[in-house]
Amino acid sequence: MAEKYSREEIYNKIVEILVCDFEQKEENIKPESNLFEDLDFDSIDAVDLAVRLQQFTTKKITPEEFKQIKTLNDVLDVIEKLL
Repeated sequence: MAEKYSREEIYNKIVEILVCDFEQKEENIKPESNLFEDLDFDSIDAVDLAVRLQQFTTKKITPEEFKQIKTLNDVLDVIEKLL
């Protein structure tokens, strides 16, 4: 992916994925939202999100990075590094 995305554009894409693919309500999604506590994710949802993010970035999230993801801000940080 040659394009450079701003943090806001990445955030908007993640919100779009959460709303469309995970049936989250947009008003419940905030940068500090914990995926597991606030958005009711389970481990399968987390893996599905990682797959969707790989499709967006065309890059693989390492298992080490994946284990560190708890909040939406964590997701943003990882995606920013990948891009």
